[in-house]
Amino acid sequence: MTYALWVVQVLLALLFLFAGGSKLVLPLDQMTASVPLPGGFLRFIGVVEVLGGLGLVLPALLRIRPGLTPLAGLGLVVVMAGAVVVTAMFEGLALSLIPLVVGLLAAFVAYGRWRLAPIRPRG
Repeated sequence: MTYALWVVQVLLALLFLFAGGSKLVLPLDQMTASVPLPGGFLRFIGVVEVLGGLGLVLPALLRIRPGLTPLAGLGLVVVMAGAVVVTAMFEGLALSLIPLVVGLLAAFVAYGRWRLAPIRPRG
């Protein structure tokens, strides 16, 4: 279980670092062209995704406050729940399955690191 959690954590971290980083780098008019949400809100989501991606890996890897890892997973579940709704509204129900699966994987990490295979703090 520990290996499965690490694989999912690293893959999700890479995904969220890329998605969040692109929301921080892309021009606002390019981002708001496909989704009619305020640019500031999209930047906020980008910051949350980057911090969540880092939170999935760094606390557990460094064993400094590893209890933050399931909290990062839970926060990303909330972000993905919103992404499912927005994707279903603007791009169709079929494409909303992608953020749904990502959210379920984040929930797996949150529950797995909270109950199934928690990481002990250093010392």
